[in-house]
Amino acid sequence: MQGSEAEMSDNSVPTGSLRVTTCDTEETLAAAGVLFDAYRRHYGMPPPDTGESTVGWLTETVRSDMLTIFTASAAGSPPIGLATSHVIPASLAMGRFWQLRDLYVLPGSRGQGAAAALVGAVRDAARTAGATRLSLVTEPDNEAALSLYRRLGFRPVEGLASLSLDLT
Repeated sequence: MQGSEAEMSDNSVPTGSLRVTTCDTEETLAAAGVLFDAYRRHYGMPPPDTGESTVGWLTETVRSDMLTIFTASAAGSPPIGLATSHVIPASLAMGRFWQLRDLYVLPGSRGQGAAAALVGAVRDAARTAGATRLSLVTEPDNEAALSLYRRLGFRPVEGLASLSLDLT
């Protein structure tokens, strides 16, 4: 939806028929929590333990500046997509870059541009914050995601290996 400045809050951006919002209030984080639970279930993760709710975890990560959370929705409708990002120091450049951590759109809402709108909002926020690049990681067999990312200008990083150490 194209909205006037008066219709938009300070943390939402119209993108075509969708509105992308940065989640930092109790209401927006609660809506993001519903999507985040669906995202986790999509990847086979169990519901959160009773000791920590999804909304509690999201609120903590946002308030401690560990994550920025974006949702996409049509006017007057609940969010249909979610993206999370975080800032990483770029030591050699003495700057910073952003990483797109999570991107999820409800299965029934795919193909409507929500994923592209969310990635675009993260890209724009990173650029505004002075980031030197936006990076992401996805599974090599996730053809739909890889196709989207390539279409949006992302390219593989040659000469780097992705490694991880399990600390649990």
